[in-house]
Amino acid sequence: MIFLSLTQLNTEQLIARCRHQDQNAQLEIYNRYYKAMYNAALRILKNSAEAEDIMQESFLTAFTKLSMLEDDRMFGAWLKKIVVNSSLTASRKKDIHREVALESIEYTLSDNEGISNDDMASIKVSTILSTLKQLKDSYSTALSLYLIEGYDYEEICQIMNISYSNCRTLMSRAKESLRKKLQPV
Repeated sequence: MIFLSLTQLNTEQLIARCRHQDQNAQLEIYNRYYKAMYNAALRILKNSAEAEDIMQESFLTAFTKLSMLEDDRMFGAWLKKIVVNSSLTASRKKDIHREVALESIEYTLSDNEGISNDDMASIKVSTILSTLKQLKDSYSTALSLYLIEGYDYEEICQIMNISYSNCRTLMSRAKESLRKKLQPV
């Protein structure tokens, strides 16, 4: 009989073992996913310690609620959704006193302003990521969910608990704000 080490098992096999409280399988799953989940939380929370806490809590939640996962192949996406939702909840709690309704913000958008696509292509990803952190939280969160995490507008509406029209407005304003901050002075 040939024994495989846990690192040789695929995610579905590990999840099956996690369902039986195999702590070594849980550790292997953690090792495979923790960096991506930490980065997802950090992009939303912008605080390393908070992101670390949310990431740890999300793993605990996932392992204790594995019975709710219908398809073991979807574990990564399911875990990311837990991390994103937990991060947004923590962010809302922290920012509860600074929230302003989108409808109350006066704003004009000009398509003629901004930077060309060629200029945008030459801007380094690290510059964009650091500039994202400078945006107000709702803009940064929406753009991170869309550009980095790959969620579509409908999913962002659900995650951020906003209407589709508010989501489109938020994304438009967030993109414009990012463009302005990236423009050469």
